[in-house]
Amino acid sequence: MDSFLQGVRKYIIISNVYESMNIVELLAPAKDIDCARAAILCGADAVYLGGPQFSARQAAGNTIDTIRQVVELARPFYVKVYVALNTLLTDEELPAAEKLIHEMYEAGIDGLIVQDAGLLELDLPPLPIIASTQMNNTTAEKVKFLEAVGFSRAILARELTLSQIKKIRQQTSIELECFIHGALCVGLSGQCYLSYALGGRSGNRGRCAQPCRKRYTVFDLSGDEVLKDKYALSLKDLNLSDHLESLIDAGVTSFKIEGRLKDAAYVANVVGFYRRQLDALLEKKGLRKSSSGRTELNFEPDLCKSFNRGFTDYGVKGAAENLGSVATPKSTGEFVGTVQSVRRDSFVLDGGVQLHSGDGICFFDAEGELAGTTVNQADGRTVFPQKTEHLRPGVKVWRNYDHLFGKQLQKPGERNIAITLTLKETAHGAALLGTDEDGNEAVFEMAFDKQPAQKIEQARQTITTQLQKLGNTIFECGQVRIETEQMYFFPASVLNALRRGVVEKLLETRLQNRPRPNGAVIRNDVPYPEKTLTFTGNVLNEKAKAFYRRHGVEKIEPAAESGRNLDDECVMVTKYCLRKQLSLCPKDANDIDTAEPLLLEDDEGHLLRAEFRCGRCGMEIYLVK
Repeated sequence: MDSFLQGVRKYIIISNVYESMNIVELLAPAKDIDCARAAILCGADAVYLGGPQFSARQAAGNTIDTIRQVVELARPFYVKVYVALNTLLTDEELPAAEKLIHEMYEAGIDGLIVQDAGLLELDLPPLPIIASTQMNNTTAEKVKFLEAVGFSRAILARELTLSQIKKIRQQTSIELECFIHGALCVGLSGQCYLSYALGGRSGNRGRCAQPCRKRYTVFDLSGDEVLKDKYALSLKDLNLSDHLESLIDAGVTSFKIEGRLKDAAYVANVVGFYRRQLDALLEKKGLRKSSSGRTELNFEPDLCKSFNRGFTDYGVKGAAENLGSVATPKSTGEFVGTVQSVRRDSFVLDGGVQLHSGDGICFFDAEGELAGTTVNQADGRTVFPQKTEHLRPGVKVWRNYDHLFGKQLQKPGERNIAITLTLKETAHGAALLGTDEDGNEAVFEMAFDKQPAQKIEQARQTITTQLQKLGNTIFECGQVRIETEQMYFFPASVLNALRRGVVEKLLETRLQNRPRPNGAVIRNDVPYPEKTLTFTGNVLNEKAKAFYRRHGVEKIEPAAESGRNLDDECVMVTKYCLRKQLSLCPKDANDIDTAEPLLLEDDEGHLLRAEFRCGRCGMEIYLVK
C-alpha cells in the first residue's frame, strides 16, 4: 500500500511539473504605478513591487492604495501581482507585518515574496508564498524543503549554473524563478553582511549602502599597490538573453528582470525585448505564457540603450569570465565609436551610429574617470557637444541616453485581448456574443426592427467593420461571425450599441473569472537540511527560531543584525574573483585551494581582506579590525 501511495505521489509530482513547465512567466519590476503600466503594456506576465514596509528595496515602497491600482491595471490581462516583503524582521515588527500582509491580500495581490521564516509562523491569508533569493536557494535539498513546508515558488540564487538548476528541477515540482537581467549583487544571495559591518545598514533589512559600488585601493600582503581607486567589487549587469531556451529546458518557469529602482523607460525597453525573445521560444517549443493579450510595441527594443554597466552571463554555463565593472559603477550604455579627431567645438567619430541633439554621451578621461556631456548637434560623424573637455583621438565613446529612443518610450505600445464576435438573431432583434482568448463569454441582446438588406455583401461588410471598431478598449476583434437566418440591414446605432454592450459585459466577466492562485503554509516537522545555523542563517526573531527548531535545527546563532560584532568575520562570499579579474591568478590555480590574500581599502579607511577559493573560483571577504 505504501509503495502504491508513493507511486501516486510521484505521478502527481510529475504531472504538476509537466503542467507548470508548459506555462512560462515573464516577471517585471514595478517601482511605482508608471513602471507597472509600462511593464504590463510591453508584455509582462507578472509584476513585483515593494509594499509600504519591510521590502529589501526600502526606497521602492508603495502604499496599499498604489498596490490596489496596480492590481486593477493587471487584472484584465490576467497579469499577476507579487509583493516583496523580504527583509528580516524583529519580534516587534512581526505584528505589523502580519497586518500588512492581510491588507495586501485584500488589495488583490497574487503572491508574497518573503525571506524571514518567522512569517510562516503567523496567521497568514491563503496567499502563495514565494521564497526570496535572499533565502539563499542554492541546493535541491533546500528547495525541496521549501516545497514541503508550503512555498509555491523558489527564487533561485543568481549565481547558480544551468547544471545546478537542472539538479534542483529533477528533485522538486515547485515553481522555479530565475533572474535573467539587471544588476548583480557581488555577494552570494542573502549572504552579504558588508554594508551592515561597515556602517550598520543591513541589506537583509532593506538598507544596503552598496559598498560593492565604492572605490577601493587594492594591496598585496607586502603592501604593494595592485589597483588604485577603482571599483574593485562592482559587477557588470546580468544578461541571459542568449540562454533563455537552455533555462526553459533546465526547468525554469518564471523569468525575472531585476530593477525595482529603475524607471518606466527602462522597464518598457527590457520587458519589450524579453517578451519578443520568449514569444519566439514559446511558439517553437509549444509552450504558453501565463497571462493574456498581444503586445504591439511602438519602438524597437535594444538592451544596450537602457542602464547597464556592460553585460555578463555570470557563468551560467560554468565559466565566469571578466565579471567586473571596475572602471565605473555607472551606466555606459551603447558603444557608438572611437574619436578620430577633435576641434574646438566638435569631434569626429569613426563609428556608424548616428547621434542626435539631446543625446547623452560618456567616455573615460586621461585619468580613467568616467566623464560625459550632451550632444547639441550632429552632422553625420561630426558631433557638436556642449563641451569637448577630455575628448581626444582614440577615446571610446558610449551613448548613455538616446533622446529619440526616450521619446518613443513615453508611449511604448499597447496590449489587447483577442476576441471573436458572433452576431445572432433573436425573436425581436439580435444578440451579440463575445468570446475572448481565454474562453470567457458574454452576450448582449437588443430589440430593433429587422429589415432584409438590399445589398447583402455591403451589409455584411458594414456589420463587420462596425463591430470591429473597438477603439480604446482592451479588446481586438480578429473575427466576426454572422449567424442570422438572412442578411439584415443593421443601422450603425444598433451595431454600436451591441458592440458597446457586449464589450462591457465581457470585461466584467473577465474580471470575475480572473484566476487568483491560492497557497497555504504547511505546518509539519519535515527536517531542515542542516542541524546548525550560524549567523548566516538570518534568524532575527523568536518566530523564526521556533520554525527552525520544529524542523530539527539544534543550534541557532542569532542573525548578524542582532548586534553581532563582525570584526574578522567573513562578511561576504562571492562567485567573482578579483585576482581573475585583474589577471593575477596563480599559474597552478586549478590545482590549489587558495592564493595569497589581497587587501582592499576604501576612501574612509575601512580595510577588507579578500581570501581566494581557487579551482572553483570565488572570494571570501573579511572585515579587518
